Amino acid sequence: METIRIGIVGAGERGCYVLGSRIIEMAQELDLRITALCDINSQRITDATDYLTSQAKVHQLTWDHEIMGTTDYRAIIDNPQVNAVLITTHTDNHLEPTLYALASGKFVYLDKPISVTLDDAHRILDQEKATGNTLIMGFTRRYEGSWRKAYELLRSGEIGELQMMQIHSVIPYMRYYQMWHRVSAFSGGALNDKVSHLVDVFNWMNGASRCQSVVAMGGRSTFIPERTDAPFRCSECDDTSCPYRRKCQIDDDKEGTHVLERESWKHAKTIRDSADTCVYYPGADIIDHAIATYQYENGVKASLFWAIYGPHAHDQETLELVGSRGRIMVERETGQVRVMRILDGYQKEEAYTLEVQGEYFSSSHYGADIQLLKEIHASFHALSKGNPTADSSDGLESLRMIHATVESIEGDGKRVTL
Repeated sequence: METIRIGIVGAGERGCYVLGSRIIEMAQELDLRITALCDINSQRITDATDYLTSQAKVHQLTWDHEIMGTTDYRAIIDNPQVNAVLITTHTDNHLEPTLYALASGKFVYLDKPISVTLDDAHRILDQEKATGNTLIMGFTRRYEGSWRKAYELLRSGEIGELQMMQIHSVIPYMRYYQMWHRVSAFSGGALNDKVSHLVDVFNWMNGASRCQSVVAMGGRSTFIPERTDAPFRCSECDDTSCPYRRKCQIDDDKEGTHVLERESWKHAKTIRDSADTCVYYPGADIIDHAIATYQYENGVKASLFWAIYGPHAHDQETLELVGSRGRIMVERETGQVRVMRILDGYQKEEAYTLEVQGEYFSSSHYGADIQLLKEIHASFHALSKGNPTADSSDGLESLRMIHATVESIEGDGKRVTL
């Protein structure tokens, strides 16, 4: 089989320190190589190259090339040594490299969310159709074992016909105030970056039916007010007791060296480049909590209870599916899937629990990133580009729901029809 030679456009945390790490871990099994990196910040390319090279040595990989670095995404996509393109830039920079990569005919992965604007999302979908080159969209819940098991059980009729869905997601993720996500023009806001996963789960579980309307309420937490005296970054602040102080710790960094120790982050001067902006620093315009209800064309209802602040807990993110003959409960942190079935016309009930951690559960996104690489490997060699687990149409549908959710929140809970 042909070696998958990967060019990464966007040499930040997601592209190189998370997916890049998983690529190196799975390089021998899946015959993967990282051949090129692109970023508009040239120091970030140097940092990522050093990191990936050191990790390759740890895993005893002997690649017959040096990693190419460039600030021009076209140079990576045009490079004959690249046959697969991973796009992990800031969300507002997804459009141009994605259009160019699709036109190249090379294998394309695009990290979620698809874009900030609906116009950009439509242009990506139109390019897919025009080129016949379907990208893989990076909605990680679709690759996590427990969510996949719930989908399998639902499709098998284990709880009858789907009636209702609910996701409870209260995850301590104040880093959205500390990174580029704090500016909605860059990221589409925390709702776009995080809840795009969750509404995609609703769409995935419900099948072909589309969301018809949304009613939502939410806003900004009152305990993170802007302060005119706030320092730009945690590294510039002497208040070591601050509960939001970002240190060199991150869930996805299992290798022990945090990006804050890398030159491009250590000396960051802009919001785009900083990973430890003070949470009180002026300029954040994101929504950080919301309650939303979605109505689908087939009558199914879905409910979201979401916030990016709260304590770590085993039930901090859960999915509940209610069918005509039972319920399925997914607990993301533990990988448990609980099924409660109604039998014999409500005369009998049955309950059981499945442990769906899997071999890679302790890895990033509970093993989803490794499962994603396996799908990339299988799709690349089968050339089955027309049927990925998620593509740009799924990205567009998710973004439509996010925009409607924001519109409803800004309208004090008015019903928005999609």
